[in-house]
Amino acid sequence: MELTRRRFIQSALALGAFTIVPRRVLGGNGYTPPSDELTKAVVGVGGMGHWHLRNTGARLLAVCDVDEDHLKEGMEIGGPGVKGYKDFREVLERKDIDIIHIATPPHWHGLIAIAAAKAGKDIWCEKPMTRTIIEGEKLVEAVNTYGTMFRINTWWRFTSDHFYGSGASAREFRRVVNSGLLGWPLTVTIAAQTGFDWKFYWSGKTGLTPQWIPPQLDYDFWLGPAPYKPYHPHRVHANFRGYWDYDGGGLGDMGQHYLDGTQYLMGKDEESPVEIEVDSAPQHPEAAGSFRNIVIKYADRCRIVLEADPDKKDIPFIEGPNGKLFKGFRCTIPHFKEKLAATPEPEPLITDFATSVRTRKRFALNELNGHRSATLVNLAKIAWQLNRNITFDPVTQRCKDDEAANRLIDPPMRAPWHL
Repeated sequence: MELTRRRFIQSALALGAFTIVPRRVLGGNGYTPPSDELTKAVVGVGGMGHWHLRNTGARLLAVCDVDEDHLKEGMEIGGPGVKGYKDFREVLERKDIDIIHIATPPHWHGLIAIAAAKAGKDIWCEKPMTRTIIEGEKLVEAVNTYGTMFRINTWWRFTSDHFYGSGASAREFRRVVNSGLLGWPLTVTIAAQTGFDWKFYWSGKTGLTPQWIPPQLDYDFWLGPAPYKPYHPHRVHANFRGYWDYDGGGLGDMGQHYLDGTQYLMGKDEESPVEIEVDSAPQHPEAAGSFRNIVIKYADRCRIVLEADPDKKDIPFIEGPNGKLFKGFRCTIPHFKEKLAATPEPEPLITDFATSVRTRKRFALNELNGHRSATLVNLAKIAWQLNRNITFDPVTQRCKDDEAANRLIDPPMRAPWHL
């Protein structure tokens, strides 16, 4: 049932959580009704920020970046009437903006998204959802407390295109899992043959020599909550992915694309794993390198395998005790497609964010399932960074008796920034 303006206000007041009613929910008093054009601002306009600038789902009113060159370019792309800001907090003060697009490096995602939720803005955030698990927990709390809509910018759980070279969509694989034809438990392997080598070797550099900070960049603001490190151009902009302080190599960059779709097709949106096994060379404390193999294990013995060896060929994409399903939707079960036809299609999802914003119904990839799949990324990163296996308690969201792992789940932020 559609959430009406009256029902929204009554529900929020009854819960005692109501502080801000977004303008697209209210009518009158100078506000445009929900049927009218939505508005947006983009925070972080380098790299993927260009995609967000050109996305036509809402009218662009503001851009924000701590690099003056990026900011100038973003304003030029936006055109007349688009205002530029260096501080995202000034953007959030504007009452005429409905949606905040966050395309900054991941170490900023949590803080900006939480602040946006508190300001009553709906949020379209780049992947990974958050750089740490604790940031994800706090973001889920904020989004639910303030009644905002949230989506992550990865769409492989609901796209009609092939799921990263596997030969079918994630929805088709979800149908296979729902059918029970493969049996249980299941193993999904994401390998080079299905595109997992793309950006896999996105690594940082060691022994960086401090450089002069370019005058157009507010480097201290760029670092924000991250530990202070002397400036080097390889740390920022297109190369930040290779450093633990800001992301986590190719796994941080592409991990949620792959793992969110896998989580969905396995039906694991309400679960987290209990163990992560890693096969990797020792990692540098600052710069991410590469790994050979990471295995994510659930309590029911289902597994997700991240296989980095490009020489391994014809690996089953998904397999169970009754059969294997390969790239191209080839299955070892006789008459597989005929048997699958008897299984209903998965439930439809809201895949247009504007619809989510106007109806106040959760987007297909939202703060709840997004936090689960970001947790997969962050747990795999922790095991990889520590170069050892870890165990995880899905209830407490912490690693039992593992101080080093828990420091990476909930690391301190550089003052004055805090959750």
